[in-house]
Amino acid sequence: MKLFLKGERCFTDKCAVEQREYPPGQHGQGRVRTTEYRVHLREKQKVRNTYGVSEAQFKRYYDIAKRRKGVTGEQLLQLLERRLDNIVYRLGFAPSRNGARQLITHGHITVNAQKVNIPSFLVDAGDTIEVKEKSKKIEFIGQSLENREQRGMSEWLEVDKDAKKGKVKALPERKDMPPTIQETLIIEYYSK
Repeated sequence: MKLFLKGERCFTDKCAVEQREYPPGQHGQGRVRTTEYRVHLREKQKVRNTYGVSEAQFKRYYDIAKRRKGVTGEQLLQLLERRLDNIVYRLGFAPSRNGARQLITHGHITVNAQKVNIPSFLVDAGDTIEVKEKSKKIEFIGQSLENREQRGMSEWLEVDKDAKKGKVKALPERKDMPPTIQETLIIEYYSK
């Protein structure tokens, strides 16, 4: 499945998923047995790799989501969507979540006018995310903002392209998250 981890390359014909639909190697086209465990594990790994979190971080997010009121799967996805690296990617300041993580760790992003260099920082409704004044002329950010329309825009975020500034209007709901994610499989995986 296409996870769009390579930024703009995933929108071109050079995407590895479109070139070959089977795993690499001599035995890539062999028979694969599909078990219930495999389906659950692959869904968890897909989400974990999409958001770029480690296994320990993902388990911690699951534990937090389990303690919260509401549907555990939706709470888990909401926590992942609220990460600063994901917000910077969704606003279009970076072409991928890895690029967003790099912008944050190098100190180019501020939240509510305060420098934040932690990619896992959880953003709340009403927070303002902005590219620092000295960093606004970085062409990497400008190119990414130009290509933002290809990815689509989230309704719970608003962006000012000229000022390179964004605002979280509300917390994301399930309809605002990727429909390809089956969070029930992840919850079933951890409930064993």
